[in-house]
Amino acid sequence: MTRTICLNADIGELPGQNGRAMDRAILDVVSRCNIACGGHAGDETSMGQTLKAAKARNVIAGAHPSYPDKENFGRASMSMSAEELKDTLRQQVRTFLSIVRDIGAPVEHLKPHGALYNDAARDAGLASIIAAVAREARLNVLVGPPNSELSRAAAEFHLNYLPEGFADRRYQADGSLTPRSESGAVLRDIKDQIAQVLEFVDQGSVKVATGERIPLKVQTICLHGDTPGAIQSALELRAALHAHDIEIETPTL
Repeated sequence: MTRTICLNADIGELPGQNGRAMDRAILDVVSRCNIACGGHAGDETSMGQTLKAAKARNVIAGAHPSYPDKENFGRASMSMSAEELKDTLRQQVRTFLSIVRDIGAPVEHLKPHGALYNDAARDAGLASIIAAVAREARLNVLVGPPNSELSRAAAEFHLNYLPEGFADRRYQADGSLTPRSESGAVLRDIKDQIAQVLEFVDQGSVKVATGERIPLKVQTICLHGDTPGAIQSALELRAALHAHDIEIETPTL
């Protein structure tokens, strides 16, 4: 029996035509994409161009909002009131969806970016804000870490949840991502990335920083499109999945 996995990528984050070319290349591999909405990266032009590219390839798109922090690429936690955070996320998502309506691209989900993703995985209040924004925008799927506050918020707001793993990130024993500030947090060797993805698919587990394996069931794997060698890594990962009779598609939720 053929197995399947959804691959997704964070795109619309790099500037100019070189950025869009990289987006198009990664869109040839994945089945979902998460498009930067202007908080950490991106603008109306990049959103429109990436949405058109996703539509042309039948890739399901989603909003990828963040803390309003382009200076740090959304990778630093910010202290904001609940209303301030909700307002900025609403604005990012509304801008994105206004472009979606003009283009008619298939859009289904919301995935928070960077520090907001990590913070909301642990903080029930932040997770509820994100789920509320998704529900209000009629984005019926929330993407985030398995067994997290985001997964619980999705259930509370009657959203479907897509638990996500990362091909190129090392995990901690509690199932969280190793902070980028720590050595070895990013798996740079494509062989290590392939091994981690196959373990997710075959065993529903992952080898963590301490060397032990923990159960971690995911339905989608994130590929980062903004790292050096990302396109070649994505192509090699796709080839490895196909060699193991694993098809790339988006799950029915």
